[in-house]
Amino acid sequence: MRAILFLWAFVWSLGSYGQTTRMTVRPDTTEDEPWGVVEIGGALSGDLKGFTVSGGPSLAFEFTPVKEWLEIELGATQSYSKGVSEWSFDLLFKKPYTISRTLEFMAGLGPEFSLARLNGRTANVWGGEFALDFMYWPFKRRRFGFYLEPAYDYSSRAGNGQSVGFSGGLLVGIK
Repeated sequence: MRAILFLWAFVWSLGSYGQTTRMTVRPDTTEDEPWGVVEIGGALSGDLKGFTVSGGPSLAFEFTPVKEWLEIELGATQSYSKGVSEWSFDLLFKKPYTISRTLEFMAGLGPEFSLARLNGRTANVWGGEFALDFMYWPFKRRRFGFYLEPAYDYSSRAGNGQSVGFSGGLLVGIK
């Protein structure tokens, strides 16, 4: 868990590295920026200790309370594996980086809650998640785009579960 916190602090600090008071020329995207984004897609996740793979649909909503500094994402994923169904919910705090007019990158960290059902038994598990988010907006008005989000999860269940996953799909900008 300390490694995740250290990594988050390092990524967050990159946002202030090299910033000066000089004016820089950037494309004006204020009119094209949606106030919120819905992510609709699928997710695959692999447990690093048990080597089991699960997958299912994923839905998330994100918004920007502090432009160029903070984005907040609320997400839900339902995944299935051999005899196990799981709902996981996360709240990620992300630092956005604009790479170009069509490409964005974000690094985020936050809590995660999972509800797993196995053989009629239910387990509630809290954990943390670290995610990298790549967004591609091919259209000028940013109505639709695509995303890919690799993530690392660390949970408090027995044996401190760790998993690596990917989610990806369609972005829908809300203006």
